[in-house]
Amino acid sequence: MRLRSIFLPISASGPRDLAERAAQLLIGLFLFGAGMALMVRAGIGVAPWDVLALGLAATTHLGFGVITCLVAAVVLLLWIPLRQRIGVGTLLNAVVVGPSADLTLALVPRASSLWIAVPMFIAGLVLLAFATGLYISADFGPGPRDGLMTGLVARTGRPVWLVRTFLEGGVLLIGFLLGGPVGVGTVAFAFGVGPLIGVFLGFFTRRRAVRSATLPSHG
Repeated sequence: MRLRSIFLPISASGPRDLAERAAQLLIGLFLFGAGMALMVRAGIGVAPWDVLALGLAATTHLGFGVITCLVAAVVLLLWIPLRQRIGVGTLLNAVVVGPSADLTLALVPRASSLWIAVPMFIAGLVLLAFATGLYISADFGPGPRDGLMTGLVARTGRPVWLVRTFLEGGVLLIGFLLGGPVGVGTVAFAFGVGPLIGVFLGFFTRRRAVRSATLPSHG
């Protein structure tokens, strides 16, 4: 596969549009990591991929953010046989989210009671969904995990729900066996993140469409 065919082209209606989308991407990725960290600090369960990251962190004694970056790198390697195309957003997702999570973990203490843990988890979940809508609508390419899912769907012909369930269930089981935390928050994430992302992604997509229509065209 030629180098040019590996990477997604960057499209923009002009320098201003490109700059605004780049800022949207970076802010979204940073807030995504912060949302992950808030749910970790809540201590009542996290997303399946974070269960895996925390299990690996406990086993290897590396930081949560470092493990998150390493897992993203391994997932990107799995893109190669699937012939998935990498975008700027894909690469930045792999290197920004982990440090953002570590920074938030360093600033936010663990919840001392359930009265603090529940609002903290909800805040993290909403922030993560908001951030997902923000960075996906910037249209710089999918994140490593999303690309793995869509690549497997394309290659196997299986429905999205089945592939996603297989991936999420697999990483959840491995993370649990490694000592990652599974709790009521994991269930809440599974049922709550989809609808929330749908709301925010729809909002930011419509906002970008309106914004693009008002910007002057550049060739």
